[in-house]
Amino acid sequence: MGEQKRKETRKTNFIFGRQNYKWMFIGLGLIALGFVLMAGGGSDDPNVFNPEIFNAQRIRLAPTLILIGFGIQIYAILKNFKK
Repeated sequence: MGEQKRKETRKTNFIFGRQNYKWMFIGLGLIALGFVLMAGGGSDDPNVFNPEIFNAQRIRLAPTLILIGFGIQIYAILKNFKK
């Protein structure tokens, strides 16, 4: 009888709160956006060079967004919003 009552009164505790998940989804969105911006720029013919592969969007913007996204992920995991 005592064990059943203890199971009923036990409340499920999540490791992360609502704020943590919000920041995690923001970080995942930035990482996904960075990979989408990095995609493309190739050529169908291997004998033809396509200079679009070296534009600023693929060289600077996309990796920066990915690194910022990973930074936000680390922040979301380590920050304790439950205080």
